[in-house]
Amino acid sequence: MTKKLFIKTHGCQMNEYDSSRMADLLGDSHGYTLTDNADEADVLLLNTCSIREKAQDKVFHQLGRWKKLKAKNPHLKIGVGGCVASQEGQAISDRAPYVDMIFGPQTLHRLPQMLDASTGQIANAAGNRIAMVDVTFPEIEKFDHLPAPKSDGVSAFVSVMEGCSKYCTFCVVPYTRGEEVSRPFDDVITEVVQLSEQGVREINFLGQNVNAYRGPRHDGGEADLAELITLAARIDGIDRIRFTTSHPVEFTDSLVDAYLDIPELVSHLHLPVQSGSDAILSAMKRGHTAAEYAEKMERIRVNRPDISFSSDFIIGFPGETEADFEATMNLIQTIGFDHSFSFVYSPRPGTPAATLEDTTPEATKKQRLAILQDRIIQQAAQISRRMVGSTQTILVSERSKRNPAELQGRTENNRPTFFEHDDDELIGKFVQVRITEAFANSLRGEVINTDLAY
Repeated sequence: MTKKLFIKTHGCQMNEYDSSRMADLLGDSHGYTLTDNADEADVLLLNTCSIREKAQDKVFHQLGRWKKLKAKNPHLKIGVGGCVASQEGQAISDRAPYVDMIFGPQTLHRLPQMLDASTGQIANAAGNRIAMVDVTFPEIEKFDHLPAPKSDGVSAFVSVMEGCSKYCTFCVVPYTRGEEVSRPFDDVITEVVQLSEQGVREINFLGQNVNAYRGPRHDGGEADLAELITLAARIDGIDRIRFTTSHPVEFTDSLVDAYLDIPELVSHLHLPVQSGSDAILSAMKRGHTAAEYAEKMERIRVNRPDISFSSDFIIGFPGETEADFEATMNLIQTIGFDHSFSFVYSPRPGTPAATLEDTTPEATKKQRLAILQDRIIQQAAQISRRMVGSTQTILVSERSKRNPAELQGRTENNRPTFFEHDDDELIGKFVQVRITEAFANSLRGEVINTDLAY
């Protein structure tokens, strides 16, 4: 009988990547196949994120629901991974003793062994099995134990580094994923080649601070992200490259130049700034000013005039005044951001900012957030309207689920784009599409000439 694996993923693209590798691991080692139905699973895995407020509460609410499934099936295995697992460790087992495995982002490669060990566990005095807990930080070891990557689509994530060494005062990532460690350059390139041989056309390089990548080369030197992008762009079949998430301090001159020299690098950049106020940036320990950030973005735009920018914003950081918020709004207008991930500040346990006095009313924070989000939505709508009539290169990913007569893909600036066509042979290819309509979150167009598809 086929063994079933269910994975619920919270959080960032790094977690999405990690979840896919968990599925690969247990598929290769134990023959598990993924299911989207938790009720029929033999193993349930929860890949957690600790960035947002009440992350732990959400984890235990989910585990409480899964407890009922385990009551029906005592052989069911439950595992908790990710950043909350890294933070809480044994405390998860203490509060939810029916959990069998607890592992961090750096130890997911040990999941097959933990699953085997959990099968032979001995119950404790209370009658509960003792959870297998491993939330250590063995640096880059996990990548040496993961199976060859598998992809069934035209785009793929490739994780190139782990951890963060910036220690922004609001952020928990350095404590849950450890210090920055880069994968060897040759290992990353090998993974990209393997994915290209499976039909992948677009690579998205991942890291907590991906532009801090300094991968050891076999000749003893180091390769930065710009060099990695340059070589990846030469791999046959790879015609579109993205990277996320970056830090302004690590945005090197060579990476700025890549937007002039490497056409495969998309005309879209997500570069978190968090605030437009120098006082708040200093309190956040971001290491740069708003002017320095804006100057870097302008240099990139000179090299790639049609580029779209997106960013992250934290609203209501302790001490934020109305003037600080206005500085953020001014930066948003100056840069012309196309999209944002923006949230009201929430203190994360164990971070320096969690101890700062916060006197701004919650209602004021929410009002500021609404103003910011509305402005960026307006700017995004303007950009979409300007795209009407233009010709965009679309990487066709699949047939539309909402309208089977349409194919869909994405523009370089990451807009879902739909167009009517009956030829599924276009899936996995780049086509030229003239944009005819712009909507709130997508575009519609028509193919100019299928002979131009590649």
